[in-house]
Amino acid sequence: MTVLLVLGTFLVFIVLDYFLNRRKVIHTVSAQAHTAAAARIGSDYVDGFLVPESVSYHSGHSWLVRERQNVVRVGADEFAAALMGKIEKIELPKPGQWIRQGQKVISFFRDGQKTEMVSPTEGEVMAVNAEVLENPALLRQDPYGKGWLVSVHVPDEENTTRNLIPRMLVGEWMREAVERLYARQPALAGMVAADGGRPADDLMAALPEANWKEVTGEFFLTA
Repeated sequence: MTVLLVLGTFLVFIVLDYFLNRRKVIHTVSAQAHTAAAARIGSDYVDGFLVPESVSYHSGHSWLVRERQNVVRVGADEFAAALMGKIEKIELPKPGQWIRQGQKVISFFRDGQKTEMVSPTEGEVMAVNAEVLENPALLRQDPYGKGWLVSVHVPDEENTTRNLIPRMLVGEWMREAVERLYARQPALAGMVAADGGRPADDLMAALPEANWKEVTGEFFLTA
């Protein structure tokens, strides 16, 4: 009887030890998975701005991504969207129009002012995003998704990324842009820090003395 009691007690300890260690393993794996996921997400951010590695960037803060053979989708990056803030209207080139890389083809309007953005590629406009024309706020809410601007047919696909920022230099380019903006408007750095490192929806809203058209034009290469 004593032997059975000892064996039973020993078995209970073994079972308890198994479940306790199993929970530690699960928590460790979960923590590692969370850390890995955070690292993947973090790799797409530069100084708080979302900069997906899946798209290519023009130095004027427009982007493009390949939709299918000889067709690319074009938009404005999050830095541009945050800098423009609450725009009231967007004008896009018409389907069938031929656009050149570096040409001013997209216009944004705010408080009676207009700023422009250049095309990151050359080709024929195939389609425009009707949703973003009806609701310009989509550009800030989802710049790389629902806020896309135009689709372009590019006959010479090999030269689609000509004169775009080399992938290995994108992070450095964006950091330089952010530093230049904060050097020009130091109050913006405090706004971003107060928001946990993410840019405000409308960076220029708190700086009414700043010239919106001038600042955006400087970074969009249209000033």
